[in-house]
Amino acid sequence: MGIPALAMPGFPRLRDAYDVVILGGGHAGLAAALKTGLLGYTALLIDRGPKYSRSYYAPKMDNIPGFPGGISGHKLLDLQIAALREVESSVTYVTPATATGLTRLSSGEYEAAFGWLKRSHTARGRAAVLALGVVDRMPVIGGKIDPIFPWANFGIVDFCVLCDGHTLPDRSVGVLGNDAYAVRTAIDLLHFRPKSVEILTLGRPLLEGSPDDERSELLRQLAERGVTHVDAEVAGFDEIRERRFGVKFADGSRRVYDKGFSALGWYDQHRDLPRSLGCRIDSEGYVVTDEDCRAIADPDGGPIPGLYCIGDLRNGWNQIPEAWATAERAIIHAYGYYL
Repeated sequence: MGIPALAMPGFPRLRDAYDVVILGGGHAGLAAALKTGLLGYTALLIDRGPKYSRSYYAPKMDNIPGFPGGISGHKLLDLQIAALREVESSVTYVTPATATGLTRLSSGEYEAAFGWLKRSHTARGRAAVLALGVVDRMPVIGGKIDPIFPWANFGIVDFCVLCDGHTLPDRSVGVLGNDAYAVRTAIDLLHFRPKSVEILTLGRPLLEGSPDDERSELLRQLAERGVTHVDAEVAGFDEIRERRFGVKFADGSRRVYDKGFSALGWYDQHRDLPRSLGCRIDSEGYVVTDEDCRAIADPDGGPIPGLYCIGDLRNGWNQIPEAWATAERAIIHAYGYYL
């Protein structure tokens, strides 16, 4: 370990071993670390930094208990970090740090490898928690993904049906995507009574790669529900000052919607590390766990001792209250069986 760096004022002092090592510092990882500290055990939390959390740029979230007026993702992360500081005698919070590996030792402990302060470090834990999250796929416009960011940061473009669908009544919605997931998302949005829904395929064929029977059924549902689509390539976005989702197409045409909705799925589900530990991955790319969030081994189907997976990385729902619930379940199980 890099002893000189650890002696610097203002930096946490690393230990060789902890009760729990937690990889990932989004809402789930922060909740897991806090719970460990409140139970009187030690935890190491390895966090790339709040800006890597999916909610960091969300301007307002209405589905967070205790905040009837809504709260931004940035503010909620700040509050969770502030709570974690109250148990810093038990929890070592290292950030910005990058988890590079996790190994189960012959002793049954886990050894986490990570980069922090330009040095490589390792630390052991009696239990380990994977809270690495997932990364949304963004539309590529002119070879770049950043053109959509301002509209997302203002909440004009949304990413979660269950988090943001309630904002859509009587509004026109442009859905980004071309595959079956995008089509099903567009159909799901109709539950919230938007004025109209149109799919923007980003220049790709609608339902490209779908089996014939699935394609026929989804096309039937789109026609029945009046959901249209535009096949032209998207060249850019505008009308942000008017708080609208303006879309410019490569053929010179344009459309304007009250809201945009990204249905492009995930860019990265951080599967390599759990795979290296023998975790089972389901057909959608998530780590399979039991109800206590214990990672399930592939192929035997039993829980991997002392290894948990929480938050968006595990199979199940992807909302923040669910991330907190998975953190509670994992740490309480570890408390009962390993700590």
